[in-house]
Amino acid sequence: MAYTDDWETLMNGVFGPGGRFKAAPGTPAEPRQQPNSTLNDLNAALLEQQKKLDAMLKAQSAQLKTQDTAAEAALADSRRMLRDMENDGLLAKGTTNVKPEHLGSFEGLADEVRQTVLGQDAFVDAVVRAMRRPFVLGTEPPAARNVILLSGGTGTGRHFALEETARCMAARGLLQNDQIAALDLTLYANPAAEKLFLQDLYAALHAPGEIVVFEHYESCCPSFLKTLSDLAVRGSAPLSSRYIVNRDGILVDAGTALAPGAVSCLDPCGKYLIFFSNKGRAAMADKFGASMVSALGDVCETTAYQRADLAALAAQQLNALAQKVTARLGLTLAAGADVRDYVAAQCTPQKGAAGLSGCCDRIFRALSEYCLQTDKPLTGTVTLTAAPEGLLFHLNDATPAPLFDLLPAAYTGALDEIRAEISELVGLAPVKEYVFGLADNLQVQQRRAAAGMKTASLSMHMIFTGNPGTGKTTIARLVAKYLKAIGALKGGQLVEVGRGDLVGRYTGHTAPLTNSVIESALGGVLFIDEAYSLYRGEQDSFGLEAIDTLVKGMEDHRDELVVILAGYTREMETFLTANSGLASRFPNKIEFPDYTADELLQITHVLAKNKGYTLSEACEEPLRNYYARRQADDARTAGNGRLARNTLEKAIFHQSRRLVAEPAAALDVLLPSDLELDE
Repeated sequence: MAYTDDWETLMNGVFGPGGRFKAAPGTPAEPRQQPNSTLNDLNAALLEQQKKLDAMLKAQSAQLKTQDTAAEAALADSRRMLRDMENDGLLAKGTTNVKPEHLGSFEGLADEVRQTVLGQDAFVDAVVRAMRRPFVLGTEPPAARNVILLSGGTGTGRHFALEETARCMAARGLLQNDQIAALDLTLYANPAAEKLFLQDLYAALHAPGEIVVFEHYESCCPSFLKTLSDLAVRGSAPLSSRYIVNRDGILVDAGTALAPGAVSCLDPCGKYLIFFSNKGRAAMADKFGASMVSALGDVCETTAYQRADLAALAAQQLNALAQKVTARLGLTLAAGADVRDYVAAQCTPQKGAAGLSGCCDRIFRALSEYCLQTDKPLTGTVTLTAAPEGLLFHLNDATPAPLFDLLPAAYTGALDEIRAEISELVGLAPVKEYVFGLADNLQVQQRRAAAGMKTASLSMHMIFTGNPGTGKTTIARLVAKYLKAIGALKGGQLVEVGRGDLVGRYTGHTAPLTNSVIESALGGVLFIDEAYSLYRGEQDSFGLEAIDTLVKGMEDHRDELVVILAGYTREMETFLTANSGLASRFPNKIEFPDYTADELLQITHVLAKNKGYTLSEACEEPLRNYYARRQADDARTAGNGRLARNTLEKAIFHQSRRLVAEPAAALDVLLPSDLELDE
């Protein structure tokens, strides 16, 4: 280096080229005669050279330091740019934190995923192994990299585990990106959706990501499942029509035109094909066939969360909530093990672990409402505690108060008005008792959930039986509104159908038609009036197919649908024998009793009032006797409520004729002479 040459020059200048002392200029030739003077001159020369050397070393150190600072600045800029790309979605989250030795490697990947996916260690190992398989075995595009089934209960972390695995793989460079294209196969329940299905499938297979996910294959049209099976098994799915890709990259039907570049088949484009299901191989074989199950490279199944797993998940959610509260509300959140256990208890069979995140979201919304009550910024610590009645909170030294009371009252769908409307119906005491009991059960289950106890979901499928005119259709319509109001249904719509809406006109038409009706009623009530008409004997193959499809649809969507069957008592008893599993699907059989004479008289008064009429007192006894006689003779043919309506309409007609002859008579009063009571 440069300072080495300068040091040699210094030494030569002091000792001379031969290694002898060199006297300073102007000194005597014999150094022995003046030793002190010679040494002084020597020290001065050494000090001078040392100063020069120090100056050189400082300059070199400053230069190196400048270079290091520039390198560090460039490195910081590079990391900042990578983080910006992460935030913009151009890179997978965590790319900047990947260790160099992990780039392009699966080493430690499962451990990395398990840091965020808790309570499903074996499932994470299986997913990582499934994603690694094509890297070990090798694949030849455009064949699928791997065909994977991810099964398990709702809310057990299947989707999150896949998302985290894809994110970590993309950060390590094992995937181009962490994007996942998803198809919800419930959108393609009947053959009429063929073009939409092929367009969406083509778009998913050609999306930027390397993973294509298929949800709810159980509800997909069977012919479309054949296309998916061909992709997985054969590596190519032929198209029945000629298609082309337009300028927007959309697959469109070319009709009979001989278009250049026509697409005759679809291929997996070298992507992972992943199917989600609550069920395993056997259910998939029933839908796709054995060849599809044989084509599965991996089957990964989640398990139910254990108590310790839920506690860890709840702690994770609360930590994220605390950070959010600090960042958004400026408060410090404090919560103990009691709150953690309360949040963990929100995991239900219907929601799974999603109940935990939903609870934390509700906590944040409640605290936000508290902050919105004042325009002054709040500071300090907000402490949560769990009590039998729910969560309590207090800010700093304030008195604890119910947390969720801060939230706006939920819309009940005019619950009080609906209850009043049901209560005002004449008679039907056992029916009202059952309907109002549904709300009581739901309330108790909500209280059990809030207390961290297990909940039980009851089947709400019902059969209404009774003679004509006993209010079955009226009650069914009110039940749909009532179930929506109490929160038992997501949608609350009432889909009212008969045989003609479920039974097809030709072979193969019935099942898709029935399935489409079921799909339209999801989240609400499917009401089948005169349901016994679906079964016209063992030779009625179309009706039996509709019943079989209905039974299967009820099982597949047992948490999303309430089915009410209505019909005459004797006919419904025969109908329930059409399918061995039909009767067991309806634990709630409600018999609508015939109206008494007094109830029919009361119905007549209500109908008259609604039409702007009143019955004179003299009409009471004749009507009561008439109704008693008709009901005793044959309530089934008399019509029950229809008898009261028909009797009133006849009275109004006769009153009109009477008023023409008596212009001064009251326009709104019905007299005994207006009644037409058959003897």
